Order: sequence, then structure tokens, then C-alpha cells
Amino acid sequence: MAKTQIIAEPGTQQILINREFDAPRELLFRAHTDPEMLVQWLGPRQLTLTVDRLDVCDGGTWRFIHRDANGNEYAFHGVHHGLPSLDGIVRTFEFEGAPGYVSLETMTFEECEGRTMVHQNVVFQTVEGRNGMIQSGMESGVNESMERLDELLATLTAVR
Repeated sequence: MAKTQIIAEPGTQQILINREFDAPRELLFRAHTDPEMLVQWLGPRQLTLTVDRLDVCDGGTWRFIHRDANGNEYAFHGVHHGLPSLDGIVRTFEFEGAPGYVSLETMTFEECEGRTMVHQNVVFQTVEGRNGMIQSGMESGVNESMERLDELLATLTAVR
């Protein structure tokens, strides 16, 4: 199984996330833009994801809600910048539990021989904001999401 690489250099405002998947980039793009696929992999296993809205267009807004077994909600939202495509997705990200702390995410899908490397560059407004995201447990959430995505893609590519 592939390993997710998370790079957070001290003193910088960014986090780099890289992961290779055994699937074509069209499928990876769809997994990031199709609500029916997103709910199957995004977030830790113990949370349920609801896609409140996902407008995949330039200026389109998105809002996702994670719920735990006790009914607690954790919502996130943002805006797409530029038209999301196989070349990449650029969007803002804001956790509603900490309003005003907005990051800019750039994601690209690099395919080589049927495998796809997904690169994410997340830039925060401040180093402190970036550090807060890391301290929130973001690394385990990212790793679990990537594992779940890998599992979903394996079922979809086995069907082809």
C-alpha cells in the first residue's frame, strides 16, 4: 500500500501532501469532485460525511459536514478558484469551528503509466495557523482519508 507523504517545514506557512494511487487521474479527479464518491472516503472512518453543496466550477462554493456517533458536527467550506479540471483544483478551505482561518489548497493529478500522483499544496495565512492545523490531528485524518480513497479506487479499478 502506498504511503502518504506530509511535509511541513518549520517556520513555513505551507503543508505539502503527496500520495501515489494505482488509478488513472480521471478517476482521482472524479473522486474529488463527485459527491457520491467523496462521502465514501473523505475523513476519518468514525465520522460520516455529508456533502451540503459542491459546485465544481470557477467561483463555485462547497460545504462538507462531518458527524460523529454522538451527532456532533464539524463543517468546512470554501470556494473554487478557476475551473477544476484534470490539471488541478484550486480552492479555499475554512473550518467553521475556527472562522477566519482560511487556507488555499492547490491539488494536481500527475499520471504516469496508469498510476497517479496527487500533489496538494496547502498555504495558510500564518505560520501559527498552519501549526494549529497540524496540532489539530490533521495528519491522522489525512492518512486515514488517503487509505480509504485507496480502498475505494481498488474496488472501482477492479470492476473495469
